[in-house]
Amino acid sequence: MFWDKHDSWEKAEAAWEKGALSANQTRPLKTLKSLPQMPGVTPKTAKNLKWKAFKYMVAHDKGRKITRHFLKHPFRYGFRYLTSLVRNKSYRIEDDFYFYGLKSFHAFEKLYNQKNTLLVVGFSYCQKPFECPSGRFTDRCIRDPENPICRQCDIGKTLHALPQERTVPLLIPTIHYIGEKVFDLVHANPKKRVLFLITACEMTLKMFGDYGNMAGVQGIGVRLDGRICNTMKAFELSEGGIKPGLTVVTPPTQEKLLGLIRRIRTPA
Repeated sequence: MFWDKHDSWEKAEAAWEKGALSANQTRPLKTLKSLPQMPGVTPKTAKNLKWKAFKYMVAHDKGRKITRHFLKHPFRYGFRYLTSLVRNKSYRIEDDFYFYGLKSFHAFEKLYNQKNTLLVVGFSYCQKPFECPSGRFTDRCIRDPENPICRQCDIGKTLHALPQERTVPLLIPTIHYIGEKVFDLVHANPKKRVLFLITACEMTLKMFGDYGNMAGVQGIGVRLDGRICNTMKAFELSEGGIKPGLTVVTPPTQEKLLGLIRRIRTPA
């Protein structure tokens, strides 16, 4: 990976940014220049959001994949889910970061540094540039630093900066996709702790925190800005691959995200 070819974080990031600037001069990403901010979840949508999340998960569970995972330990998962439901919120918010089962970035770093931890790092497909060579509504990502599109993409940069050890990178086309992948890891590695770091819109972060609690995983959700989903209709269209707008991690939040990755990559 790109970061591994350099002997310090500073040199790697400087080299990446130099290449990104050169790529922007030859093939700029028109979609990343100015993005209108969308309002958050509408009041109508926010009403009974936990119930809407439950109905959506059940109704759209193709092949009953999530259901089959649940039935492997129905009492354990059922208890965790109900316990999470009765809480006012399944998360704690700090700026654009949603903490699930954690109180701070330091707690996240501490868990990652335990050798029995697996880290799932996921990026919402709607964060991909329209020019993405792998396509948008897909879990594919070539993250080629020599490709001018990838070189300007925050996803590509973040993937190359991640530590490779005990890290599972994913591009997320649907909520069921990430749910299935997390359950797969939990059941395939019963003696390991699954930690996650995922980008998603505010609505998704609010709707599905109970399912992470049900699976017994902890982690951080990073709120996306731009053309986010703020109604159930928009969310359902997005889950079907209909997403004409682009979402982004804002520059200040991206800086904090990379700071977190730097700390787990090179712990003090």
